Amino acid sequence: MAEHQSTGKQILGAAEIKRSLVRIAHEVVERNRGVDDVILLGIPSGGVPLARRLGEALSIALAEDAALTGSRPVAPSASASTPVSAPTSVPVGTLDITMFRDDLGRHPIRVPQPTFIPGDTLEGRTVVLVDDVLYSGRTIRAALDALGSIGRADAVQLAVLVDRGHRELPIRADYVGKNLPTSRSEKVVVSLTELGADADAVAIVPAPHAAEETR
Repeated sequence: MAEHQSTGKQILGAAEIKRSLVRIAHEVVERNRGVDDVILLGIPSGGVPLARRLGEALSIALAEDAALTGSRPVAPSASASTPVSAPTSVPVGTLDITMFRDDLGRHPIRVPQPTFIPGDTLEGRTVVLVDDVLYSGRTIRAALDALGSIGRADAVQLAVLVDRGHRELPIRADYVGKNLPTSRSEKVVVSLTELGADADAVAIVPAPHAAEETR
């Protein structure tokens, strides 16, 4: 859950968040043997800026790998015979899940956010969903339903900054920045500068209504 500013016990600071995204970027490259046909889709609200940051980290990871192997990075849309000298850019989009949530009747009216799919198609693509916190798994189920309503991706993977457990559905993340076991009486708050925070942070705070949290 992304909020403007966190209070409580800080678990991650800006440097740790950056390192987590860098590590995830290298794992994405290794698992997919590059980033050909990979697109990142951030889930509003916290997942959107994290997806953009992960895209930047992927460009750096690819450049570093290219330097080690003596090759040059290849853009996802280019063929292997068309090297580019500029850093590779991984397409980044957003996926709104508002109307696919199963808790619409339990919370105040949510305002749908824009959905943007790079290239306007999922066919032949590997989609990496990006979110800030994985909790019950219900947000990700809604994301999978939303994705299915748009098209059929070749594969769908999940990257989260924090996995706090308490799963209610058989959903797991492929890439995790920090495994953070918590109780249901606690709430994980992710503060990001893009969303108005003074500094990036992940903190644990008391959650009087934690039972309503269904991420």
